[in-house]
Amino acid sequence: MNVILVSAVVLIDRDNRILLAQRPEGKSMAGLWEFPGGKVEPGETPEACLVRELHEELGIETWDSCLAPLTFASHSYETFHLLMPLFACRKWEGIPLAKEGQTLAWAHVNELRSYPMPPADIPLIPILRDWL
Repeated sequence: MNVILVSAVVLIDRDNRILLAQRPEGKSMAGLWEFPGGKVEPGETPEACLVRELHEELGIETWDSCLAPLTFASHSYETFHLLMPLFACRKWEGIPLAKEGQTLAWAHVNELRSYPMPPADIPLIPILRDWL
């Protein structure tokens, strides 16, 4: 089975809310909510991937030093296995804007279960609840 490395981030604002992005129509798992991020390109670190993805998807700037490793997801889907390091970030420049047609929402950790998420993301919710 092919292993796909995806890097994701928990953006946490001053009110301790977490940014979620809804996968747009036409993508796999469309309509589900996820943490921002994307596939790690060959030769790219998970941190560099997030710096790039946050700029491309949300129009914000952050730095490797602002990304704290938090946990990871390891989940087998039907056609691939997902390995996803999850970082926490509380410092960035700019206001997150949906630049790729996705819908964004800020949610408190105790509200995350009300957002339908991909199977790999669901086990991360209790970890975030304990951490925040």
